[in-house]
Amino acid sequence: MFSAIYIEKSVRQHPRVVSLLSRFSHLPHIECDRYGEVFNRSAQNFRIQKQHPALILASKHGNCVLPAPDGYGFAGGHSYYFSHMMNCLYDCRYCFLQGMYRSANYVLFVNYEDFAEEIKARIEHSPPGSIFYSGYDCDSLAMEPVSNFCKFFMPIFAANPQAILEIRTKSTQVRALLEMQPIDNCVVAMSFTAQKPSKQLEHKVPSIEKRLDALAKLQAAGWQVALRFEPIVFSPTVESDYAGLFEQVFASLNSAEIHSASIGEFRMPTEFLKSIVKLYPDEALFAKPIKVIDGMAAVQEAEGADTLAKLEVQLLSYVSAAQYYRCA
Repeated sequence: MFSAIYIEKSVRQHPRVVSLLSRFSHLPHIECDRYGEVFNRSAQNFRIQKQHPALILASKHGNCVLPAPDGYGFAGGHSYYFSHMMNCLYDCRYCFLQGMYRSANYVLFVNYEDFAEEIKARIEHSPPGSIFYSGYDCDSLAMEPVSNFCKFFMPIFAANPQAILEIRTKSTQVRALLEMQPIDNCVVAMSFTAQKPSKQLEHKVPSIEKRLDALAKLQAAGWQVALRFEPIVFSPTVESDYAGLFEQVFASLNSAEIHSASIGEFRMPTEFLKSIVKLYPDEALFAKPIKVIDGMAAVQEAEGADTLAKLEVQLLSYVSAAQYYRCA
């Protein structure tokens, strides 16, 4: 899974670090002063490094919990996000992380207790219904067997039912959740694209069938589940592609018990897109016409079309308007 493990000297004796190093004793263990020495160094190639990434064990200093970007999720109280990791196990060609980071190595911040204190402070000073998103800079569940993210953070939200935790994921690593008592204020939100773009763009991601099986098990066990149909990548067959996906998804899940469903187009800051195009100059996705609005780049759909609206009509034949939102 990892080519090596880098460890900040300050966390070398942290119990999580000691445990992880004993599990991966066969890998090189390399100490560093700060994770940025490895993660932010120049002359790295994300594309090459993604083939054999290392794990970096570090401590997050401040700003463990931040305001969520506008339009990131569903309406509620205040919205925040927190990232116990940087970078993702998967290799989706459209992922903005490839343009944001120089490195494809994984950073795991082991000082969970500091995250917990900031989360509790935010909850205390926020109205009921405030939302905490995990999975913005990583996939929260993909590395669960290594990180034990759920085992640590779920009790925090169980003790604070006035706040909502959304775990954004494409992972089937749900065993830890199935071994726990479900809590009503945790939402497991699975991301999907249609079969064709998924095979073309979502490298290393579990199949749609396997993800649906994981969601169905969670739903049957009493967990709140949600659906994130994004990014929508426009193509001549996009409407029929998503008609097939929606039919497949809702044949597996109880639509009446879906927490929420959303649709969002492919989009990212223009500077990130420029960096990704340099990594993958032959990728067909980036050869499509691009529109730029307020510094955000998105694939331009056909003139006069409103594909997202048409997909919304399809989706709303399965879920109610109260369950739906469009991701800005």
